[in-house]
Amino acid sequence: MSTATAPAPRHAAGIAYMLAGAFSLACSDALAKWLGAHYPPMQLLLLRAALATPALLALVALTLGPAALRTANLGIHTLRGLINVVCAICFYWSMTLLPLAHTTALTFCAPLFIALISALVLKERLGLGAWLAIGAGFCGVVLIAASHGGGAQATHQPLWAMALPVITALGYAIMMLSARRIRPGEHMLTTMTYIVLGQLVFAAPIALLGGFWVPLSPAHAPQLAALALCATLGLGFITQAFRLAPAAVVVPFDYSLLLWSTLLGWLIWREQPAWGFYLGAALIVAAGLYTALRHARR
Repeated sequence: MSTATAPAPRHAAGIAYMLAGAFSLACSDALAKWLGAHYPPMQLLLLRAALATPALLALVALTLGPAALRTANLGIHTLRGLINVVCAICFYWSMTLLPLAHTTALTFCAPLFIALISALVLKERLGLGAWLAIGAGFCGVVLIAASHGGGAQATHQPLWAMALPVITALGYAIMMLSARRIRPGEHMLTTMTYIVLGQLVFAAPIALLGGFWVPLSPAHAPQLAALALCATLGLGFITQAFRLAPAAVVVPFDYSLLLWSTLLGWLIWREQPAWGFYLGAALIVAAGLYTALRHARR
């Protein structure tokens, strides 16, 4: 009896951390959308990384020790850092063009891309259920695109803007699959630190030398600090969730991010998506859950 119930507290803690992480990331996304009206996406990414890097380095030093930053995976970390920069830029850019809920829902295509790449590139076998889920998920993307500009508040933005969060999802899927190349034994916090360092290294020259920089307003300092804090806390909470409980337990609660994004979009910008968005989002969430849980239980 005790053996069966022992994991329950850890599972509950893992779920709580995942919910906290989803809420933190939703707040980070809302802050990025608001700041996106004042600063280019590349500058926002650089500022977020510049503020988060010292905190992460200090956290690694205090919890794991400086030696934890030594890695035998520098090449794959560099590649993942570059992909992450592309993902973040597309994501931040899309938030300046689309409602917050639309951007969030479309990024949840990532599990579908993971399954698709695994089948087409890595030659993993997928059952009929997985293929049906992939098809249903991408039908959800079409429904969201078809509802573009509808609802109580039309966005009147170009249809290609819908591709930006989908590119983000594709890049995230490639990052997740490339994690298989990381040698065993490296702590997840170390891996996360290298992702943020990659943002700093790649975004700095582009933002500073490429003309993607506008003078900072002191009035925006609290929002910029909150952006970095929420993003770092979100990643930290989610990392802890996966340490405490199996993926099959915590992954479903990651989708609470969509609920928070929809609510924040309505509260701050009065965004009210059309009915097609809700149907499309439901298909993406259901398909994503199926493929993610299928992968987690293998």
